[in-house]
Amino acid sequence: MTLISLVKKELFERKQQLFTSFCTILLGITAIVAINSITHSSEKAVKNELERLGANVLILPKEASVQDYYSADIGTGELPEGYVKKLSASGIHGMDNLSPKLSGKVMIQSKSFILTGILPKKEINSKAIWQQSNMLNFGSALSSATCPDSTIPIGKSDEELLSQKRFIESLKKNQIFVGYEAAAALDLKKGSQLPIKDTTFDVVAILPPTGTVDDSRIFAHLHTVQQLWNKPGKINVIEVIGCCQKILDGLVPKINALLPDAKVMTVTHVVETQLKTNKMMTHISWVFFTMIVLVGGASIANFMYGNVNERKKEIGTLMAIGANSRFILKLFFAKALFLGLAGGLGGFLIGTLMAMALGPHLANISVYPMPGLLGVAMAISVSISLIASLLPARRAAKIDPSIAFREV
Repeated sequence: MTLISLVKKELFERKQQLFTSFCTILLGITAIVAINSITHSSEKAVKNELERLGANVLILPKEASVQDYYSADIGTGELPEGYVKKLSASGIHGMDNLSPKLSGKVMIQSKSFILTGILPKKEINSKAIWQQSNMLNFGSALSSATCPDSTIPIGKSDEELLSQKRFIESLKKNQIFVGYEAAAALDLKKGSQLPIKDTTFDVVAILPPTGTVDDSRIFAHLHTVQQLWNKPGKINVIEVIGCCQKILDGLVPKINALLPDAKVMTVTHVVETQLKTNKMMTHISWVFFTMIVLVGGASIANFMYGNVNERKKEIGTLMAIGANSRFILKLFFAKALFLGLAGGLGGFLIGTLMAMALGPHLANISVYPMPGLLGVAMAISVSISLIASLLPARRAAKIDPSIAFREV
């Protein structure tokens, strides 16, 4: 009988204890993988959004949430649009661009979208990703006839591009920009028409994919959106491009003093909040790691000790027919290795699937598999299994065959 066949037989002699030990390892590894996958994706998302976002100071209603500042301008109170003029006339230095917005949910074709009112020129200046893309090369509905399936006009002169930029910056009452994902969901193209709240809009630009929430939004002129919702002169966020040095020199306290009933925060504050959440999740993963070491190790050790006590006759017989202590050690370590590999692989697969399923709901981010975590999961699982089996294996290797037979 080979070592592998002996391992298979020994593993399934005590199925209940084997299942308990396996589940302990499996659940612990699952939790570690899921938490680390979500944390890694969250950190990556924060980094990407920070790089993409032009505005670095946000002025929100007092009741706005810091946890999700991209959604903080939806249903979280309002501010007077006059705050923009008040800021412009305040003499506070370091505010290079003020971009007010009013957002809310609308139902289109039985689907929910965010309609955001903007001042086009201000919004374009505040969005670094829009400036870096070919968004300003999007023609009007008239130019779509020249190249209807292309997002970038061909053979445009500088004068034509300048004309298109002015066209986009002077968004008319019945015109809208549509985010890349929203356009795909509604099957829209440049020149399409879209009814929103009893008003028909012309689609003058399909925004390029940015990887931000803008992809799923629809943009109209701020004053048009205010009229649609009967909220003249109301906004719910002002995005500010602030000079970094001026921010350090006290730009935020100055704005707070000028607008005491508003909440002013920098992107740094938002990032710090998210990083604190990520740090907390990392600590939680360490808690699970400690639990798997203690509980999982104890469970496996108990399984192995029970196996030694119940299998003394078999162990003694093996040693009587020539098996040495080294062979017995290999037998128990092989069982522990099998248990660790199965628990690590299963925990990685289940943890990754859980993270991919829960990430969009818990952290509003997309989570993708992290192959590097497979090695970590296997290493943790196998190490705990082998270490927990060390003492029971040594005890089995020291069994005196004659004593084992006398007990029988």
